[in-house]
Amino acid sequence: MSAVIEVTDETFDQVVLKSDKPVMVEYWADWCGPCKQVAPVIEELAQAHGDKVTIVKMDTNVNPVTPANNHVLGLPTIQVYVGGELVKAFKGAKAKSVLLGAIEEYL
Repeated sequence: MSAVIEVTDETFDQVVLKSDKPVMVEYWADWCGPCKQVAPVIEELAQAHGDKVTIVKMDTNVNPVTPANNHVLGLPTIQVYVGGELVKAFKGAKAKSVLLGAIEEYL
């Protein structure tokens, strides 16, 4: 079972912006090669730190509104939100150490 939660345009506000925990969002699409590379890393982070940080992913093929509103220009894009505010953003597949570093201060 995946520890990563799927979010949609409809649930983004509630799950991400209103969360009382920091949230890492991965924007992805099934045609995106680097997204497939980073997916297992995101899953590992969710399994290891899901009690302290909510980790979600959004399929940009079926959810076009939120990525457009959040200036997602390339995939994968990974964003970290704390208290409803965007605090960090990365474009492209990143190493586990980089992604862990993005949430480490919140663990």
